[in-house]
Amino acid sequence: MTTAQQHPYPPPEPRHGHDSGHGRNASDTGHGHEHGHGHGPGPSGGHSHSHGPAAPVSQHLRKVIAAILIPFAAAVVAGLAVLWPGGAPAHERTGVGFDRQTQQATVAQVTEVSCQSVNASASAPTGDTSTAEGSSAQQQDSSTCKKATIRVDTGKDKGRTFTEIVQPDQSRQLHQGEKVVVAYEPSAPKDLQYSVADVNRRLPMALLAGVFALAVVVVGRLRGVMALVALAVSFLVLNLFILPAILQGSNPLAVAVVGSSAIMLIALYMCHGLSARTSVAVLGTLISLMLIGVLGSLFIGWAALTGNTDDNTGLIHGLYPSIDMSGLLLAGVIIGSLGVLDDVTVTQTSAVWELHEANPTLGRRALYRAGIRIGRDHIASVVNTLVLAYAGAALPLLLLFSIAQSGVGTVANSELVAEEIVRTLVGSIGLVASVPVTTALAALVVSADRGGRGPAAASAAVPAPARGGRGRRRKR
Repeated sequence: MTTAQQHPYPPPEPRHGHDSGHGRNASDTGHGHEHGHGHGPGPSGGHSHSHGPAAPVSQHLRKVIAAILIPFAAAVVAGLAVLWPGGAPAHERTGVGFDRQTQQATVAQVTEVSCQSVNASASAPTGDTSTAEGSSAQQQDSSTCKKATIRVDTGKDKGRTFTEIVQPDQSRQLHQGEKVVVAYEPSAPKDLQYSVADVNRRLPMALLAGVFALAVVVVGRLRGVMALVALAVSFLVLNLFILPAILQGSNPLAVAVVGSSAIMLIALYMCHGLSARTSVAVLGTLISLMLIGVLGSLFIGWAALTGNTDDNTGLIHGLYPSIDMSGLLLAGVIIGSLGVLDDVTVTQTSAVWELHEANPTLGRRALYRAGIRIGRDHIASVVNTLVLAYAGAALPLLLLFSIAQSGVGTVANSELVAEEIVRTLVGSIGLVASVPVTTALAALVVSADRGGRGPAAASAAVPAPARGGRGRRRKR
């Protein structure tokens, strides 16, 4: 910091034109710092020590933003009312996949037995070790199996026990005292009604969720608490509106758009406050979501993607033939892109606001250029994250293609992989587009706000750069 900047009465001509607006009373500038980021007391008491949103924009811009967002919010509420399902429709269980009755159980006892004795009713192994089947059969016949006694802990058959044989080559080995989930089939013979379906993972999952919530609250404090509340609201919208509405036959695209918009409005305003900064992020997210919806609809139809590519989607289509599976795929693209879009748009809006706070003389072009430089770094990392996330989810499938030594063209042309490619690229295009769109909106809002305070405020801003405010800003 120079001597001239520390002196309370510097020369009339300012040395740094971009210092303006940080040493004046908040009433002189129209940028009151009740939401500012200063750390030291201001000369007029208008500065606080909070790190909340930047100074509010002018009344005129607030009205313009409200004129856009209020009808949009009203349309979202109307969409929720029209499409609200009132609960998922009832159906008879098929007993296939996830559509089974299940109960909680405990492995009461595990004993070792000869595989030959428990497989006595089966056909004897051929002994031909030249084939994989014969070799495996002989190995199992000569090895040791496990006989597990399972006790049912819930339901009408609480306390009932049954036995299950665990082969030595099974991926899931049972251990005494282990908590498991058992499937129940009432139409089967009594001794075959129960079978082990999976391991009970509730305790480790609950513990991990608790650690996550604690970390968010400790680091984020009040913002962290609000983020967790917004996360809970998102799950409620997903489980009470989006999923039941799709099951009842509503258009998956319409349901996804309305549900995603509701999540976006609730989460962004709850986490970041009701301000012009948040409203700009909402507008940028909305425009990007519209682009993703248009591109997704175009390329899913053009690539003839059915959305019915695995056992789960096949089961859904079998249970509810009226569901548009390609529309369900598009709905997944929109919902999946929303979370990353929120991150990008909020970051870009905050960056432009902080650039304006640091140098209020920057015009909208300079703000846009500075903000877009930040956005390029952000986009490079976000797109890479998105691609790797999808690749990680599809890793077993990619391994199968690698084992089969399929070419890249063959792999990409298969519907299973083509779905992920379209999902990734459409979402990435929306993310890339959100950076210039949101940056331009934020630069337009903050620069228009500076010129909209009236002649008196504009004339008062001329000598302001020489008030020595930059010395305080450098302490940040």
